[in-house]
Amino acid sequence: MNPSFEQLQQQLRQRGITEVECTVSDFCGIGRGKIAATARFLDEGGMRLPESVLLQTVTGDFVDDQVFDALLDEAGADMYCRPDPQACFALPWLAEPTAMVIHDPYDRAGKPIELAPRNVLKQVLSLYADEGWKPVVAPELEFYLTRRSHDPDLPLEAPDGRSGRPERGRQSFSIDATHEFAPLFEDLYRWCDTQELDLDTLSHESGPAQMEVNFRHGNALRLADQLIVFKRTLHEAALKHGICATFMAKPLAYQPGSAMHIHQSIQALDTGVNLFATEDGGMSKQFLHYIGGLQYFIPHLLPLFAPNVNAFRRFLPDNCAPVNVAWGLDNRTVGLRVPCASPAAMRVENRLPGADANPYLALAATLLCGYLGMRERIEPSAPLSGRAYAHCGLSLPETLDEALGRMETCDRLKTYLGDKFVQGYVAVKRTEHRHYKQVISTWEREYLQLSV
Repeated sequence: MNPSFEQLQQQLRQRGITEVECTVSDFCGIGRGKIAATARFLDEGGMRLPESVLLQTVTGDFVDDQVFDALLDEAGADMYCRPDPQACFALPWLAEPTAMVIHDPYDRAGKPIELAPRNVLKQVLSLYADEGWKPVVAPELEFYLTRRSHDPDLPLEAPDGRSGRPERGRQSFSIDATHEFAPLFEDLYRWCDTQELDLDTLSHESGPAQMEVNFRHGNALRLADQLIVFKRTLHEAALKHGICATFMAKPLAYQPGSAMHIHQSIQALDTGVNLFATEDGGMSKQFLHYIGGLQYFIPHLLPLFAPNVNAFRRFLPDNCAPVNVAWGLDNRTVGLRVPCASPAAMRVENRLPGADANPYLALAATLLCGYLGMRERIEPSAPLSGRAYAHCGLSLPETLDEALGRMETCDRLKTYLGDKFVQGYVAVKRTEHRHYKQVISTWEREYLQLSV
């Protein structure tokens, strides 16, 4: 038994944990795995799962047989999932003392499974380590609180708050509107404190009952784990209080979408110095190259930031969301914002990822784009000031289908993400898109049924 696993064993026993949820993340960010008694978990030291769980769509379906056979072992071999002792989180809403332990999948030879999102992020972080660099990230995650609804054909609505009334209009940064859901957030913060999640601030966003939680800056892998855990924790807190929470990128028509903004900087591994700032506090060449890499490669990796058809509904100029990869100083209308900050905090904020993005893949993608910019010394465009919504010179793919096509044909990215991962991810998202196109929308029935 290795020392780190012994630490996990001690941690579970000190907390009195009697059950362990062993999980891995699929492409959609859904946790797949098994629940075991703590004694059984400690005896096994991990779990086995069929690798096929990583190729499930959000509907629980699988890709077609041709892709399935090309990417997976024909005999349906298991992958061997090893627990990460630093990714153990209590689940305080359950009556039985339970912990969720995030695992990493490997094949029989001990090689990391290429399809696993967490392994993809770890591979990107290893590229930085080889250069003597360390990424520092700080995610901002937006979400809506909604009424419970059992009919998906009905539009979502804001829930009743403590006053007994639903929120109307837009209440950006309203303290009173946030406190309408104070009992829910008190439970949420208590549970997150038990889980040692690095939450920073909570604020009200523009939409009705739309909120944002900011995380403190830190290690990319640990924060991706925390985002996965936070989403589940919020869902549980909302259910306890009789409402729902959603991380859909665009859950309400004519209202702002929900994003997962990612602040990012790079430190020297040995000194901790921020490589994005010069000694006199200006932007370094490496910083500008990082931005150049984001601008060049994000359009090829957009499906990792906007993974669903719904995510592309965010990218409308009147939805408070960026529609391009322009950059600018303290400009919230561009996709890449550089906040005003001290040299030690010099950073860029990627405002393109939706709240529905898998945190492991969104972080891996944005860091890979910046890494390639620094390695290849890609020059950025000139910074933009003023409103950038109408700027068309740095546009994004407009549909999921177009974005998947660009991702599929970008061979340079396959070198770093792996051909198997790119092929599998594109196949899963195309399968989801094919299912989506079979659904007839309310708009079509309302305007076409008796008019054409």
